[in-house]
Amino acid sequence: MKLAIFDLDNWREIGATLSRNKTRTFLTAFGIFWGTAMLAMLHGGAVGLAGTMTRNFEGFATNMAAVIPDQTSISYKGFNKGMYWSMTTDDVERTCRMSRAIDLKSPIIGRYGNIAYGSKYTSGNVNGVTSDYWRIQEVKLYAGRVLNESDDRRKAKNVMIGKNVSDELFGSDPSAAIGKFVNVNGMYCLCVGVAGQKADASINGRVDDSAFIPLSTMQLAYNTGNKVDFLIFTAKDGYKPKDVVPDLRRAVCSAHPIHPDDEKAFWVMDVSEMFEMVGNMFTGIDLLALFVGAGTLMAGIIGVGNIMWIIVRERTREIGIRRAIGAKPRDVIVQILSESSVLTVVAGTAGITFAAVVLYVADMITSEPGLSAAGFQLSFTAAVVILVLFLVLGTAAGLIPSLKAMRIKPVEAMREK
Repeated sequence: MKLAIFDLDNWREIGATLSRNKTRTFLTAFGIFWGTAMLAMLHGGAVGLAGTMTRNFEGFATNMAAVIPDQTSISYKGFNKGMYWSMTTDDVERTCRMSRAIDLKSPIIGRYGNIAYGSKYTSGNVNGVTSDYWRIQEVKLYAGRVLNESDDRRKAKNVMIGKNVSDELFGSDPSAAIGKFVNVNGMYCLCVGVAGQKADASINGRVDDSAFIPLSTMQLAYNTGNKVDFLIFTAKDGYKPKDVVPDLRRAVCSAHPIHPDDEKAFWVMDVSEMFEMVGNMFTGIDLLALFVGAGTLMAGIIGVGNIMWIIVRERTREIGIRRAIGAKPRDVIVQILSESSVLTVVAGTAGITFAAVVLYVADMITSEPGLSAAGFQLSFTAAVVILVLFLVLGTAAGLIPSLKAMRIKPVEAMREK
């Protein structure tokens, strides 16, 4: 038995049928084209929008939080509310002993000042950090190395400068800064690395415009003792940063005149909650895209069903003659379904191709040097799923008209005018 898909006469008949009323066929095909294109663009657009948002945090640990001392809001132990207090490295170590949830930690001291080499100088943030800082916020290393644990332990006068700082002092070649002594707020430090920001989000200023020295060196240079400005940390797997807060509160309140119920004494910025909020927002966007895409899909499928009904109505006499000369019901069904399937595949493929081009252009427009692509793209799997979905529904839309055509009796068909 010769399959319809390999029957050249069958393909010619499909083409002749669809081209008989070009305007009607075009409008139906455009409905399918736009339905597939919209569904594909909404899917790729939602993925790309999520990628655009998340790349702003590229290099950041998703389970990170920052703790910043603030004014007290409750009078306690003879101290009035509104008192300022300072966090210390002892508070950090005490918290780590109390909490099993902390993984990485870096107390930070931040100052704004001048960074100079010879007669050239620039201004920027000067941050004192520990070696864990570079695991909490990954940076793009242009030359040299990041500060390590040995630098902090030795109170080494080493500095790592940002790419923009390096450009101002040493020109466009980052390696020219390595091994040079840089004047950081009056203290000469050996430059051991040049780094840049990976994303838009930053901690106490952009890496490109800052200088970093070991925390212990910063405390010694500014005579701050063991005081720090704030703390950043990450939680271990299975924990969230908010799990650390009760232990942190106990550690701080045991060493400072802060009421245990004073929730305003320090501010906790939980980055993991921001990521979760963004994730929930994009789940809603995905659902909205699915709803709108399903609407356009159904509009296209209804169009296929309508044109098949009209084609069957117009070809009643022809179908009756076919039945009279021996055509089997299966042949009639295959013929009608073939026409709906061809219309769906051709228009659907064109729609997916159009969507892929639009998404590619959007991805190129939103691309930024040094950052990963936003992801305005349609994967091959998603394209196949959308096309198969339209094919199945388009075929199903032609099923009822084809069953009606199968039931046409030759005698009744001959009476049709």
